[in-house]
Amino acid sequence: MTTQTRKPYLTVLLVLGILLLGAGFWLYRMVYLPNVELGTRHSEYFYVHTGWTYTDVVNSLVEKKIIKSRGSFEWMAKLKKYDQNIKPGRYRILESMSNRALINVLHKGDQEPVHFTLNAVHSKQQLASRVGGKLEADSLALLQMLNDDVYLSRFGMNSNTILTLFIPETYEFYWTTSAEEFMDRMAKEYKKFWTEERKSKARAVGLSQTEVITLASIVQEEQSRFDDEKPIIAGVYLNRLRDHMPLQSDPTVRYAIGDFTVNRILTEDLRTESPYNTYLHTGLPPGPICFPETSSVDAVLNRQKSKYLYMCAEFGTGRHNFAENFEQHKVNAKRYREALDNAGIKR
Repeated sequence: MTTQTRKPYLTVLLVLGILLLGAGFWLYRMVYLPNVELGTRHSEYFYVHTGWTYTDVVNSLVEKKIIKSRGSFEWMAKLKKYDQNIKPGRYRILESMSNRALINVLHKGDQEPVHFTLNAVHSKQQLASRVGGKLEADSLALLQMLNDDVYLSRFGMNSNTILTLFIPETYEFYWTTSAEEFMDRMAKEYKKFWTEERKSKARAVGLSQTEVITLASIVQEEQSRFDDEKPIIAGVYLNRLRDHMPLQSDPTVRYAIGDFTVNRILTEDLRTESPYNTYLHTGLPPGPICFPETSSVDAVLNRQKSKYLYMCAEFGTGRHNFAENFEQHKVNAKRYREALDNAGIKR
């Protein structure tokens, strides 16, 4: 081959090399270079809702300004056939992720679990709202379930007692958990909580599991700071139940009037007609007034035996004074009322 014939050949090779190098860089950029740009955020969660299409996912990624290049993402997504396999979930997206890394997370359905703490709940509406705010479960659907006696019979409960099913704890869920899946999970946790030892202790105090949690909810509202006092309070209420005395628990009145923030129960509050008002009705209320902590449930199961029939809050300490007779209770109550007056607390 002469020098003259060699020149065009080398030129062609050079052009092909440049084209191949450019194609290789383009391919490398599409696959491996960062396409996720979160600004100052190191990571954020991206939610793919049940029923979403591939277009919905891409539109959301663009609208939330998670990806810089829609075209490169879509090229990679179709290459890996992600467009044919959308998996709903809660995904943790990292700053500077490549298209390949991002699509691998979404394609595998590699969800980041939700840690959900169940506590400080006083009503079915509040529960449904809390669940709906943490999980994909529809809050309205859950609320309907919580009020459906036919559905709730599968758990051996009704719309009044269903809140005893929920044991306050921190649980791990997938964000895609439905309302029905949430209920089934809570039923499993309830069965796990009620060990044979706890069931035996419930029988010993003469209460059903539902009644134990209902009473524990009152104990919880009476004393949320000092666990050592809870068994004494539980003993007081069990003594009153034994003697067929009304419980006369102020937290049940707060529940009846729908306001747990009041610091002082007034005479007019005591006349509020409600099955939860234990000043008007003897026995336990129809269901719990909150989600009691495990310590409150165990306080009922391990109540402290005493002759106490009365209890009165001690102003400023978070504790209570206990009395065996009404005369001593009147002294304690008068001292408490005077402390409220001196502090200017009227409500």
